[in-house]
Amino acid sequence: MNSVFKALSDPTRRRVLQLLRKQPMSAGDLSGHFAVSKPTMSAHFSVLQNAGLIEAEKSGRTIVYRLRMSVLEEALLGFAQTVGWDMKGGARRAALKSGTRLRPLKQEG
Repeated sequence: MNSVFKALSDPTRRRVLQLLRKQPMSAGDLSGHFAVSKPTMSAHFSVLQNAGLIEAEKSGRTIVYRLRMSVLEEALLGFAQTVGWDMKGGARRAALKSGTRLRPLKQEG
């Protein structure tokens, strides 16, 4: 989970995930959204891949990236539980997908 939050700590990588949420994109198309060098973007893609947040498919000289939403969901759910948010049963995924506000767990004592 630490690698996921490290990946999410950078605004460029968060923006890459936002773009990939809409559709899979090539490395070139993604890079066109940022004013950074290709090696810098490659490093961002590598961090996201190592965290399991994106996957790459190479076709000839083109690399197409896809978002792996399940990894992101699991990391967010794990984090929510560690800070005491109530995420029981099938409501977990539904809440994340719908944007429903989560409620904190009741404190004992």
